[in-house]
Amino acid sequence: MGCLLKAGGGLHARLVVGAVLLAAGEAKRFGGKAKPLLQLGGVPLIRRNLIALSGAGVDEVAVVLGHCADEIEVAVRDFPVTIVRNNDYAHGQMSSVRAGLAALSGKVDAIVIAPADQPMINMQDITELIGAFKKCRAQAMSGASEIASAVAPASIIVPYVNGERGNPIVLDASVREEILAGGMDFGCRQWIAQHPEQVARFETGNQHFLVDVDTPEDLERFKARYGHTLQFAAESAIS
Repeated sequence: MGCLLKAGGGLHARLVVGAVLLAAGEAKRFGGKAKPLLQLGGVPLIRRNLIALSGAGVDEVAVVLGHCADEIEVAVRDFPVTIVRNNDYAHGQMSSVRAGLAALSGKVDAIVIAPADQPMINMQDITELIGAFKKCRAQAMSGASEIASAVAPASIIVPYVNGERGNPIVLDASVREEILAGGMDFGCRQWIAQHPEQVARFETGNQHFLVDVDTPEDLERFKARYGHTLQFAAESAIS
């Protein structure tokens, strides 16, 4: 396991940060509806995620579409992003991650991998996560901490909330190259399994990293917990 971090940060060198926003899934447990188009406060989740990434200073974003691609593209085409159509989206998220990584330019130093169905993720959350990546990287490069000097530099940051793994994650650009060179059945999880010593746990109490929407029942749980309704535009018009 790479360096272990708690919430908090500081000033670190400017990195060029890219992001892959995953919006291609079939949403079978959600009845096949386009989850990224669920609205919170009248704003589709996919747009809220793009606003969060932009506000956090992300330089380049690849939005990966597949299921309901035409509908979702309408919601994002006014953003300065690269839209990727993953024709193999039915084969699972790994294919979408690979498509997004391949679409980013070679100029990025780090990459945020973010699902488009996390309603609570905001600019501060993304900034916090990128800051953790920078901090761990700086510690490893400088040898400033005993932990960092004892292990390989962290190449992936994963948020953990009370022992539960969350999203998004941040990976070093070198990991992208290794994943893309690894073949169609090689993705982030496979890389992490092979290099656990280069994975850093970002320990935080921020529940935003755990909240996503997988089933219709999740909508009721979200409303009960946060007092806000997630719904599609047509449902909003009816209500």
